[in-house]
Amino acid sequence: MKLRVNGTEHEVAAPDDMPLLWVLRDLLGLTGTKYGCGVGQCGACLVHVDGEPRRSCMTRAAAVAGKSVTTIEGLADGAELHPVQQAFVEHGGIQCGFCTPGMILGATALLAANPAPDEHQIRHALSGNLCRCTGYQKIVESVGAAADLLAARKGDAR
Repeated sequence: MKLRVNGTEHEVAAPDDMPLLWVLRDLLGLTGTKYGCGVGQCGACLVHVDGEPRRSCMTRAAAVAGKSVTTIEGLADGAELHPVQQAFVEHGGIQCGFCTPGMILGATALLAANPAPDEHQIRHALSGNLCRCTGYQKIVESVGAAADLLAARKGDAR
């Protein structure tokens, strides 16, 4: 099947029922997408499919053929981090790093839909992403800082 991942077309030989997570990690070598629970509960495997967040452990690879998949590796523009990635680094939203890719992709989807979320909206949007280190406060602060950074880049005041 043909998959478009992070802007690049890939031809992969995988069973139709193979989860996207394993295609990304095992066949394409994109290990930023994490295996956490395998049942769609933790959010560590979150990716974007046509801009919408999806749990890759529960998404069959065949279901995304012809669609655009973005992983954590695809957010940065070369060496320049995406504003959400940059905010997580600068504001301590990364602890052990296991949940970070899913948190960042969840936050990116939130900010695309709501560029100026309040703390409650951030917490609600990320409620399906579990942090093993209980670093939620720094994660929430990082998402708020990312919103400010994105607004500044657009010339808006938040």
